[in-house]
Amino acid sequence: MHEQINHPCVQHKLAIIRDVDTGHKRFRELATEITEFLCYEALKNIRMKEVEVETPLATAKCHKIDTDLVVVPILRAGVGMLEGILELVPTARVGFVGLYRDEETKQPVSYYERFPPQTKGGTCIIIDPMLATGGSTIAAIDLLKKSGAGQIVVICIVTCEEGLSLVEEAHPDVPVYTASIDDRLDENKYIVPGLGDAGDRLFGTSH
Repeated sequence: MHEQINHPCVQHKLAIIRDVDTGHKRFRELATEITEFLCYEALKNIRMKEVEVETPLATAKCHKIDTDLVVVPILRAGVGMLEGILELVPTARVGFVGLYRDEETKQPVSYYERFPPQTKGGTCIIIDPMLATGGSTIAAIDLLKKSGAGQIVVICIVTCEEGLSLVEEAHPDVPVYTASIDDRLDENKYIVPGLGDAGDRLFGTSH
């Protein structure tokens, strides 16, 4: 299952973040802002509990989130989306996954993983600006499931049908929320029209 968020505010910010003339400072700000909107949608069905709150006038029956949230950025570009989620749900805990592509097998290999105990029984949110081939996303989901994660959600800024299809085939129980399903992957496995190299644009490491 996947959902493209077509809210005008999301699409407006997407147009600016795509622009080649958008510098790394503004790129980071836009990544944060877009992530907040995507997270808002991705968490719309999480478990709530009823609580009573004393207002200045009376007792009010209200609802609070009743699930542990664990955010897992895929290093390094996923870190650029972290602030957006923590602004929305500041009590969320954070895990990390580092992956690289093996030159011979072309498969993702984990070089770093660290998850909080709340991974088991909580809702885990994998974040990465680009879901391209789907390999890193599938590997991150595999690692989380091995760690005991039950409910997993993926949030990315842009993706394409090729990557989405592979993720949904491997993990049909994991929904993906995105701002755009782009046209295709090019010969270098970059999403087209995409954002370019999201990591370089986030951290100003491009030439």
